Amino acid sequence: MQSSTDLRSLLNRIDHRGYPAYKDTRGAYQFPGYVLSIDHVQGDPFASPSKVSVHVTGRTAGFPQELYREDCQRIALQDELTRQFGRRAEQFAFKAKGSGKSGLISVSRCSQEVLERTACHIDRKNGDIVLRMEIGFPANGRTINAKELEKILFDFVPECVKHALFYKNMDAKRLKEIVDLAEDQRYIREMLPKMGLCAFVANGSVLPRESGISPRPMKGGVKFQSPEELEVTMELPHKGKIAGMGVRRGITLIVGGGYHGKSTLLKALELGVYDHIAGDGREYVITDNTAVKLRAEDGRSIQKTDISMFINDLPNGKDTVGFCTEDASGSTSQAANVVESIEAGTSLLLIDEDTSATNFMIRDELMQRVIHRDMEPITPFIERIRELYDDYGISTVIVAGSSGAYFHVADTIIQMDRYVPKDITAYAKKEAESYPVVSGPEEPAKRPDFHRCPRAGKGFRENDRIKMKTMGREAVMINKETIDLRYVEQIADSEQVTALGYCMRYAQKHIMDGRKDLRQIVDELERVIEKGTLATLCENSSSISCMAAPRRQEIFACFDRCRSLKM
Repeated sequence: MQSSTDLRSLLNRIDHRGYPAYKDTRGAYQFPGYVLSIDHVQGDPFASPSKVSVHVTGRTAGFPQELYREDCQRIALQDELTRQFGRRAEQFAFKAKGSGKSGLISVSRCSQEVLERTACHIDRKNGDIVLRMEIGFPANGRTINAKELEKILFDFVPECVKHALFYKNMDAKRLKEIVDLAEDQRYIREMLPKMGLCAFVANGSVLPRESGISPRPMKGGVKFQSPEELEVTMELPHKGKIAGMGVRRGITLIVGGGYHGKSTLLKALELGVYDHIAGDGREYVITDNTAVKLRAEDGRSIQKTDISMFINDLPNGKDTVGFCTEDASGSTSQAANVVESIEAGTSLLLIDEDTSATNFMIRDELMQRVIHRDMEPITPFIERIRELYDDYGISTVIVAGSSGAYFHVADTIIQMDRYVPKDITAYAKKEAESYPVVSGPEEPAKRPDFHRCPRAGKGFRENDRIKMKTMGREAVMINKETIDLRYVEQIADSEQVTALGYCMRYAQKHIMDGRKDLRQIVDELERVIEKGTLATLCENSSSISCMAAPRRQEIFACFDRCRSLKM
């Protein structure tokens, strides 16, 4: 390993040369207290920034083991170190001048959710820390400006490392509170099934956000207060006693007028599959971590999904046990989304009437009389919802604002009134008695067939150079195919989309063989990540991308929307 002095000498030697000479800087250099590794050097000042990592031994970093012994603690601590480093880096970004991306210093931009990321990793055995960043190597035109890079690597980065990666320079009390919160959140998540709940919303939570584009809590937002009938209390390991609304397993209906907070509550529940940072307002909103938000998704690709639970006897005679289409309708796409969620192992479905296909959700009594059941290939969701819970153990939370048909089948009915929840189950059930019950199916559905064995697209196994591009949270492009993820609404970060692309790429190169079904493929992917780290998916250690861990459910969703896979 070379020293920092060697790096300084090298920079002096290549100063004012052509930009490709920066390639000579690749390698590891010992700095006081840490190793700086230049892993990948950009091709020119306008290209993607260079990848640089900092390695600090556990002994030097000095973080007590009780802060990272458990996974939930380690992930929370990694998240905080990334945020601290990022805040410091922002102060120095672009202070080194030059063309293009010269002077950029950046790490992962963490939002309100606490996610496992490749940006920072702490070894649970010895406390060694690796932090990855991107730096724009400075140039004037395409001529190296090594003095400006020297300023970044010898002044700016050491300052960030000093204040973000050494325990002695950090607020020990704050770090303990962050780790304690993570343990409390894990405790609530573990208590949900024991208490017969699928979600918990603590009293005092602030669910409304600043705006549709800001994830931060609304200033002056109404604080959540559980109805007495639904209130439960837990004794957390650190916070102590906490009370809030327990969303019971079964069928829960959320109703109320427009703009009264129905969708706001559902949005909090769908993101409750992730832990949130202190001060978010939703840090004690905890949902079954297998929950899936469903919606209609016109135009999506469906590959051999068994939708016969909901759709049968199509007029054109098309097979619905191994249903395929390149352009699904709203009802067909939502039926596929339900079945694929079952395949992915969900225990909770979250549905908003506003984004659902009406003919998939409900056929009222009058319509059934006019258009006889024999003439309708769709068995609406309302006729299967009880079966999903009784036979599959899958609960459902539905937001409804216009149809009262679900009053009959709901176990719990919550009215949102100016962001205040009220339990109106008894009242709504009584009112529903004077309205006809939607008749159910004559017999239960056959269990879906999940034997879908995808094969890799042409050239994946032979070609190591597979191009990939992430398009925010909306899509990932692999070679020439774009996998549309716009309506996979529980993706919280674009780095999860990057990870999904690498999951797809890794599986196509190493796992898919036409014999393993999709569940076996995802199981194997999870074993690969668990055995190593998320970074294992990159294979090339010199160019590890910024990734955040997706859930099993989103991995399935990505595979399900890949048009080139042949099942």
